[in-house]
Amino acid sequence: MDATNALGEFLRARRALIRPEDAGIRHGGLRRVPGLRREEVAMLAGISADYYLRLEQGRDRDPSLQVLEALADVLDLDAPATAHLIGLTQARPSQTRRSDRSGDRGRAAQKPEPVPPGILQLIDGWPSNPAYVENRFTDVLAANPLAMALSPSHSPGVNLIRAILLDESERELRRDWEELTEAGVAALRANVGPDVDDPRLVELVGELSVRSERFRRLWGRHDVRPKHARVMRLHHPKVGDLDLQSNKLAINGTDGLILKVFHAEPGSRDAELLAILGSLTATSSGESRKLTGSDEHQAVDEQ
Repeated sequence: MDATNALGEFLRARRALIRPEDAGIRHGGLRRVPGLRREEVAMLAGISADYYLRLEQGRDRDPSLQVLEALADVLDLDAPATAHLIGLTQARPSQTRRSDRSGDRGRAAQKPEPVPPGILQLIDGWPSNPAYVENRFTDVLAANPLAMALSPSHSPGVNLIRAILLDESERELRRDWEELTEAGVAALRANVGPDVDDPRLVELVGELSVRSERFRRLWGRHDVRPKHARVMRLHHPKVGDLDLQSNKLAINGTDGLILKVFHAEPGSRDAELLAILGSLTATSSGESRKLTGSDEHQAVDEQ
């Protein structure tokens, strides 16, 4: 991950995914690069090959909106990916504020943001709905007992994308592991946006790139897709196969904290199984956990 030339890295990755025939380009013989060549992207976008080369090399970092939209069209980007492309050329005020506030310490990893007390009370009041809070890096900051009963990776102090990719028990738990990991990596990039040199992200991407070939391949695609409501398909060791609706809610007044809530269709077998899991959980747990100082140290040690 080249934080100094995020725009160029994104353009290179995305043009490699476009087949020449899909872009209306006839080609024969061997091609040295996958996807489109630089000069082909430039031609289709209506800009000079030299100018496009400067964009990829990071020698020009201020293209016009018209140029960016033309490139997005050539690279077949959807709305979230187009917004991400445009964001890569703009200033990152949140990062600037962090640096201004703490000087050189702005480059150090920030402590996890505290979860608002009202949110903790809210998820405590949902004994039948698994719920947890995560930040934009998928660090779990708070969870109610039923969420942790669904998966230990929903526990505060755990990084969820890291656990799903590296923990074999998570792969056994997630019946849709392939789809989930693809969506999770694309959502991570969408959540972080242009802030690709954030120390927490650099640390996480560095570790996963070394330890997970799948992450390395998915991250290299530069897919950008925010998380949406979906069905979480589990094979739970205590109650068997379980399909739950998953919804995410942005927590206002925070720096990107997300509340994730799960529910089963009323009257369904999934609802019955979730109720059974809830009754098993109620005998051993009382209230939600949140990230504490000791959790922070433990999470760092584990990474």
